Amino acid sequence: MSLKLYLLRHGETTFSMSRGFCGVLDVDLTDSGYAMAQAFADEYKALTWEAVYCSPMKRTQATATPIAKATGMELIIRDGLKEADYGQWEGKSKDEVRREFEADNYHWMTEPAWNPPTGGETAVEVRNRAMAVIAEIEEKYTAGNVLIVSHRTTLRIVLCSLLGIDLGRYRDRLDYPAASLSVVKFGKYGPLLERMGDRAYMPPELREREDI
Repeated sequence: MSLKLYLLRHGETTFSMSRGFCGVLDVDLTDSGYAMAQAFADEYKALTWEAVYCSPMKRTQATATPIAKATGMELIIRDGLKEADYGQWEGKSKDEVRREFEADNYHWMTEPAWNPPTGGETAVEVRNRAMAVIAEIEEKYTAGNVLIVSHRTTLRIVLCSLLGIDLGRYRDRLDYPAASLSVVKFGKYGPLLERMGDRAYMPPELREREDI
């Protein structure tokens, strides 16, 4: 049996609906976000889990709590799984950022691996802290299913790092709708992406909500 990472993005928030910048802002889920979290727990509670790792943010813990309760697992909280810090862009819309931080926004859009939001984190910095958690998991669990509940940008950066995708292209190559699931299997030839952005477990009224 191989190690499998189940990479779950948190459920819907008001910021995920508006596509505003929300990294270190500790927002809660919407009612639909809570329903997404419960739908995930209902679908995956029968799976045997080795561990549930989670970002410390309110929205990720709210997403992870139903599956933890259903399975009797304790949440393992790791700061390395937090969302990217958007610095002075936090709480602003994309249009506001384009107007107020034109030069920084241009550099970030062109090459986010090394150019941060104003006062925020680069993709390289996010990768370094998040992949330290992945390394911890790989060392501790050689087989079985491990759930990681994190954030849109952080999870895309993790997938780029695991799959050998240019880090500067994480926005261009991978999408990650709210409460969607990706699965990576660690096999003989390294990480293998088995599923990407899966929301099939949700009822249609949640699955069809816009992203979000």
